[in-house]
Amino acid sequence: MSEPRNLFDLDGKTALITGGSRGLGLQIAQALGAYGARVLLSARKSDELQAAQQQLQAQGIEAHWIAADNAKTEQVEKLVDEAIEKLGHIDILVNNAGASWGAPAEDYPLDAWDKVFNLNVRGMFLLSQQVGRRSMIPRRYGRIINIASVAGLRGNPPGAMRTIAYNSSKGAVVNFTRALAGEWGQHNITVNALAPGFFPSRMSQGLIEKLGEATLIGSSPLQRLGDDEDLKGAALLFASAAGKHITGQILAVDGGLTAV
Repeated sequence: MSEPRNLFDLDGKTALITGGSRGLGLQIAQALGAYGARVLLSARKSDELQAAQQQLQAQGIEAHWIAADNAKTEQVEKLVDEAIEKLGHIDILVNNAGASWGAPAEDYPLDAWDKVFNLNVRGMFLLSQQVGRRSMIPRRYGRIINIASVAGLRGNPPGAMRTIAYNSSKGAVVNFTRALAGEWGQHNITVNALAPGFFPSRMSQGLIEKLGEATLIGSSPLQRLGDDEDLKGAALLFASAAGKHITGQILAVDGGLTAV
């Protein structure tokens, strides 16, 4: 029986984190690395990845990076090639890369819809498939953490967000998580999702400025936005032995927003 304090130990584990150069992805990388995982960050911009790597290394975390656009099939395949070359194998996959686009549903551009779905859903599927096929299934071990959103659990209040593609894509992430958990449990792979509420980020900055922080937290029981620490514990649970009997679950980290 493991000591409770050892259940979160990730020594010897490897983690690939997409969208890992900033925001929620970097926050998760910090948590996994602090508990011993070797982390590999992926995003589109090399300069941001280098800055994130330096930040992690300053905290004593072994960190690598690979620039890739997960909306493009050939880059996903290349990412997995290089990740396995650098890490040897992939124990933990965090599917965090995502995009949004705001427009009224009646005027929503089809190319914007495709852009959101290609990254948020298709890219997540391709990367999970490649990592599962080439590393997790053969080794009979894996932890997949998908970053969904409370936007995938509900609609938007009138006059607030006009993000029908984002909401729809994150709803797809929710059921993708359940479906993949059902298929890959036999391989000792858990698949879970985090559904963050409002966290200050580059993606949410415009909305926070438009609606105001007070409006966004007004219906939240904890009366606050998420911060730089609030995803760490939940991600660590899903990534570690502490969560070995949890799969197919969606955990909202939203200050209670979806509870009321």
